[in-house]
Amino acid sequence: MNNNFDQIQELLQEKADYQARLNLLPYDGTPEIKTINDGQYLYVRKRVGSRSTSTYVDVYTDELYQSLLRYNREARELRKNIRRIDRKLAELGFSSDELPSRVVLNLDFARANMKANIYSQAVLEGVATSFPQTEDIIENGKVNGVSASDVQKILNLKHAWEFILDRDVIQCESSYYILCHIAKLVNEGFYSYGGRIRGVPVTIGGTSYIPPLPIETVVMERIDDIVHSESSYIENAINLCLYCMKTQIFNDGNKRASVIFANHYLISKGEGFIAIPEDDVPEFKRLLISYYEDKDNGEMMAFMKAKCWKTF
Repeated sequence: MNNNFDQIQELLQEKADYQARLNLLPYDGTPEIKTINDGQYLYVRKRVGSRSTSTYVDVYTDELYQSLLRYNREARELRKNIRRIDRKLAELGFSSDELPSRVVLNLDFARANMKANIYSQAVLEGVATSFPQTEDIIENGKVNGVSASDVQKILNLKHAWEFILDRDVIQCESSYYILCHIAKLVNEGFYSYGGRIRGVPVTIGGTSYIPPLPIETVVMERIDDIVHSESSYIENAINLCLYCMKTQIFNDGNKRASVIFANHYLISKGEGFIAIPEDDVPEFKRLLISYYEDKDNGEMMAFMKAKCWKTF
């Protein structure tokens, strides 16, 4: 199986992406029309194990009915793709091992806090939404009074978090390829190749530091070195986060991708997650500038351990 490692990683990423898209469908099931007291109502029927369930949607309209048909077609196609990938993985000798109980708990812990984590990341990016607005966007895909680009950023964060919290993906090593897929998700709708390594110069506001053009092999080796460092898991996670931010590996979305990538590593070890609290964003940005300019003497590491590391 080692010879097929890259192919297996790619298939697992593809599967997790399909699964995340399936999870995001507002309705999953076959639409049916029921007539009750001379009124028509829409339900979705779905088989769960040996039971068939029927869930009420709303009063019948042709537009809603067509939407439910479209969701049903999408769900069938996504499941078909997932089954295809499962067959390929089996042919390559991959089997999904049982996750350690600590990692399972950590996944539940991260899922329970996902909305708050997305809100924290949105604040860090300067997205001007309240927590209730962010929650509405995550649940419904839109909200009044918020720009389309801010809605897209929040939805992209949701997709990226869904990706890393997939049971198969969390078993993958935190590699450059995982990072690239996260960057692709957070940049969806803004860049055609949001997960491709940066090939143009960039500047960072508020600092004289100008990150050099990243070299793919160097980035891959540095990530691998951090992941396999003998430091504590939380220190490795913070170092992954800070290295990716400072290197500015992608054209955009580096802070978003870096935080989620670090969380993929930390959650896979069952050691909690990283989130920058809203009240501490100004201090985080100040310390990050010092880190970029090589003026940091361990303050950022201490700050993130004390303020940003959430355990259970």
